[in-house]
Amino acid sequence: MKFKDTYIGSILSATGSLLTGMKVTLKEFFTRKVTEQYPENRKELKISERHRAMLTMPHDKDGNNRCIACGLCQQACPNGTITITTRTVTDEESGKSKKVLDSYIYDLGACMFCQLCVNACPKNAIEFSNDFENAVFDRNKLIIKLNR
Repeated sequence: MKFKDTYIGSILSATGSLLTGMKVTLKEFFTRKVTEQYPENRKELKISERHRAMLTMPHDKDGNNRCIACGLCQQACPNGTITITTRTVTDEESGKSKKVLDSYIYDLGACMFCQLCVNACPKNAIEFSNDFENAVFDRNKLIIKLNR
C-alpha cells in the first residue's frame, strides 16, 4: 500500500492542491486592476488586428468588387449566413456567358465568425473588419447587403 493511497496521504494531497489554488488567488488579489471605461474611451481603445467583427466586401473607387460569384463562400459557411444571387450575362462580342453577382446578403446575427468563407474565397473579395459595435434593437438590421 502506497502512502498516497492512505487516509493521511489523501489529506496531504488535498491540502497541497488547496494551497496551490490559494497561491494563484492571492497573487491575483494583489495585482493592479485595469478597468476600461468603454463608451468614454472609444478613441483610444485598441482592438486586435486579428479580431473578426463583421464581414465586408471591399470596393474600389468605381464601386466594383472582386467577387466572381462562384458561391464558394456560401458553400463553406456552416450556418448559412451568406446568400448569393447571381445571373448569367452573355458577352455580345465574344458570345461567352458569364455569371455576375446580383446580390450578396450577409446575416450578421447568425454568423459565428469562423472565417471559413474568407478562406474559401479564391479572389479575396471578402474580409473581416474591426467594427465591433454591432448592437441594434431590430434583428432585421443585422441582415446586410454587401455589394452595392
